[in-house]
Amino acid sequence: MIICGIELKSNYAILSVLKNSLIDDIIDYVDLKIKKITLEDDENKENIELFFKQINEFFEVNNIDKVVIKKRAKKGNFAGGAVTFKIEGLIQLSSLCKVELVSSQTLSSFEKRNNINFPSNLKKYQEQSYICALSSFCK
Repeated sequence: MIICGIELKSNYAILSVLKNSLIDDIIDYVDLKIKKITLEDDENKENIELFFKQINEFFEVNNIDKVVIKKRAKKGNFAGGAVTFKIEGLIQLSSLCKVELVSSQTLSSFEKRNNINFPSNLKKYQEQSYICALSSFCK
């Protein structure tokens, strides 16, 4: 199974892809060239269509079976911005793979219960998306 973890920030989706082998059940980080996809202008229809096309191409080219998105708060001090909710909706519209949302609390709990060793080639900004994908494997 190949899972893509996504964290949404500002106007982009941060991506981390993990793959497990059914033979030995080892989970590996897949170091891809594309690590984030940006929605340039969320008020421009062509840019929204381009983002949707790019994210779906990413899912298709990398044979993504499942996407796990880190949820953002809808209200309060740490509420997500309007653009991130628009991006989340576009990703959820993908018919290429299953899409799930996971809360920050669930990810924090998972991180506390498990000793997570990040791959050396994982960028610092990808850590939350990596944890999203990893938590889905460890359910």
